[in-house]
Amino acid sequence: MRPPVPRNLCTDCGVSRMEDPSLCGRACQFIKPDYPGLETRIHGRPRAETGDEVFFGHFRRMVRASLTPAAEGAQWTGITTRIGERLLETGAVDAVLTMTADTDDRWRPVPVLITDAADMAKARGMRMGYAPLLALLETARDAGHRRLAVIGVPCQVYALRALEAELGFDRLTVIGTPCSDNTTTENFHEFLALLDEDPDSITYLEFRADYHVELRYADGRRREIPFLSLPISQLAPDFFPLTCRTCVDYTNALSDITVGYMGGEGEQWLIVRNERGQALLDLLADEVRLSEPRSLGKRRAAVQGFIANVERAAGGLPLRRMPDWVRPIVSWLQPRTGPRGLEFARTRLEMKAAETVIHLRREEPRRMKSMIPGHVWTLVAPYGLTPAEDELSAPSPARQAE
Repeated sequence: MRPPVPRNLCTDCGVSRMEDPSLCGRACQFIKPDYPGLETRIHGRPRAETGDEVFFGHFRRMVRASLTPAAEGAQWTGITTRIGERLLETGAVDAVLTMTADTDDRWRPVPVLITDAADMAKARGMRMGYAPLLALLETARDAGHRRLAVIGVPCQVYALRALEAELGFDRLTVIGTPCSDNTTTENFHEFLALLDEDPDSITYLEFRADYHVELRYADGRRREIPFLSLPISQLAPDFFPLTCRTCVDYTNALSDITVGYMGGEGEQWLIVRNERGQALLDLLADEVRLSEPRSLGKRRAAVQGFIANVERAAGGLPLRRMPDWVRPIVSWLQPRTGPRGLEFARTRLEMKAAETVIHLRREEPRRMKSMIPGHVWTLVAPYGLTPAEDELSAPSPARQAE
């Protein structure tokens, strides 16, 4: 694999490692994304300008889901990897492009092409760090794989979709996972060291929708840490890079199906975006238990508090820290009275949208016009974040044609 070409605002999706690294100019979501145009090509129309599609992107249905029984070693219940298995078992694809763990570091993601359904088990679990997934597109093509499934995070999927027409595959199936703030694997190890005096014993970490982080250990122990007790203030200011602080596609809107957790209330949360996505869900048949997502609580106060802290941090001021005696009380109340289900997901999306605007204004104001799509401004408008004239991009051709 070629080394990456150094670029500003890069998550090393793998395009810069391909034969023609100049493709980054057309593929990167951090240069000049066109979500309405790509949504129209992939889903048949851009997302609606009102309602939940503003938050989640184009969708046909959203469901809570659990694989039964859950797959051993899965991050949640194993739906993502099971879809990959079923695609290979049924011969629907020649290969699945996804991530597995580095042989020397369970947390470091390594891109891999899987052609045997039994090998999908190696892809179970969460990795943290950048991984050049798309660098293997040329490897897949050269190996003769004409029907490819790709499991990726939003910045990888955006680039994949932007280049899809010229890649030469007969069929691409895209399973997306939502992305939260990413960081380097090295930074993640520093975070683990703040959570436990023996970080190497941690085998599992998950940010859950009940406002807790769950840790699992090699000896079978489990531990839950309230969000409010996480050592976030001890992390370096650049722990989360500007790319992840300004990502506008938290829910992987260009995938055929998004498999995540935010709206699941302890189960997985599926966003079926198009006919291909429904076919992927159908592959699981009675292996998956489905139910309707709920929406509970109110998000406004949580988002307002988050925005105030982000504005302070972006301005170099210390975060407002909650008094220690209050934290157990709030930690008890949050999962019972705070935003839950789809309202929790909307909360996180409004937070991410606000974070994008605030950090770009401070660190890369010239990029705002090209990097921020219209739906992001819709999400932050209720909180007084409105664009200046020089911060608005021109409508995409898809919008102008409507």
